[in-house]
Amino acid sequence: MKTENIEDIYELTPVQKGMLFHCLYASESALYFFHHTLTLHGNPNIEAFEQAWQQVVDRHTVLRTGFYWEDIDNPLQVVYKQVKITLNQYDWRGVEQTEQQEKLKLFLESDRKLCFDFSQPCLMRLTLIRLADERYEFIWSNHHITVDGWSGPIILEECLQIYEALCECKKVNLPPVPPFRNYIDWLQQQDIDKTETYWRQVLKGVKAPTPITYIENDQLPNQKERYDEERIKLSSATTKALLSFATQNRLTLATLVHGIWSILLCRYTCRNNIIYGCTVTGRPVDLAKVESIVGMFINTLPINVKLNTEQQLLSWLQNFQTQLVEARHHEYSPLTQIQGWSEIPRNLPMFETIVVVENLPVSQFVLDWKGNIEFEATGTYYRNNYPLNLVIYPEAEIIVAASYDARRFDIATITGILRDFQILLKDIMTNPYIKIQDLPFLRQQQQQISKYLEKEALFDFQIASIC
Repeated sequence: MKTENIEDIYELTPVQKGMLFHCLYASESALYFFHHTLTLHGNPNIEAFEQAWQQVVDRHTVLRTGFYWEDIDNPLQVVYKQVKITLNQYDWRGVEQTEQQEKLKLFLESDRKLCFDFSQPCLMRLTLIRLADERYEFIWSNHHITVDGWSGPIILEECLQIYEALCECKKVNLPPVPPFRNYIDWLQQQDIDKTETYWRQVLKGVKAPTPITYIENDQLPNQKERYDEERIKLSSATTKALLSFATQNRLTLATLVHGIWSILLCRYTCRNNIIYGCTVTGRPVDLAKVESIVGMFINTLPINVKLNTEQQLLSWLQNFQTQLVEARHHEYSPLTQIQGWSEIPRNLPMFETIVVVENLPVSQFVLDWKGNIEFEATGTYYRNNYPLNLVIYPEAEIIVAASYDARRFDIATITGILRDFQILLKDIMTNPYIKIQDLPFLRQQQQQISKYLEKEALFDFQIASIC
């Protein structure tokens, strides 16, 4: 470490500490690894493109940050004054298109396995592969410990603004951005006693995570670690109807998604008290210019659901929304500490499923971009340490994605979950004033569960008689 190149040193956020621990413990996994692939069409100025990325790194402290943990009680993040980013380039124009796709698939797999050295910034890799004279594949790889999903559009917009200016030999005057350290300072000023009282009350009586063994497939063969994803897209008509329903009933899209998942998880686990995780943006509204800070803000919070099936559906959803809003007031609470305030043993996970409703900033500059290249997002990879994730992308046609550990779930189970999500969604919009237990979907599913339990009881009785 060359001290003359050090700009700042400060502690990690609790979420960053957790990520660092998990990644060091499972050093060969792709845990918390992101990569985004974009297809570029046209004739880019590659030198200007690389310079633009370098200037973005120069602007944001978190992109010049390394992490240190050896021989110290608390890990630290060290911001360097200067860090060089390199655009790795490949030319595959002489390769057949089908072979290009196979090579790209293998490249992305190997890129995920190529671990980052946390002590060496920046934790980001840039790769540009030329597939044809006017077609490129751009792979932007980074680690979640430094940037969250919200930061992505900020970085991309700045990069394109700088790139455009460089191509036109102009100087771009972007406003200065606050450093990530501002969030660290804000965190250290929060009242931890107040948030501890809140979480102890919310989690009172919860002694174990909700088991998902009912929907796991124990017949899957032994295989290597693999995470897959299945998606469905709601039609534009269904999307409009859903958003209209939410507005008319003063509900948010997030509340409806959480409500559907809560009911499904209760049905899948045959219980009315369940706990799962909710990923939040974690950007405090009282932190100045927080929307423009590039860094790692997100957090995952426990949602404890007590479902009274005799309650009117809409009334329950409105009460549930109040619960979700209250939790957001304590969204900075470290999950490790929350578990310590609960009755769930430390050696168990708090939950095994999480819900994410994406709420990323939309860049009008990027949408209106008319530069010398056209680009389209062609793929995103990300995985965390939870076996089942439900992710909602609120686009013109809402996308519902389920990412999952393929060692625990088969594709039939996951597609079934997505199908159930759609069915229950329509039931809720059609019958908002009926009791939860009278939802058509639940009545049908309860009949199936009852038949299953009757068979299990008969089997147990037969075994007992033999014994």
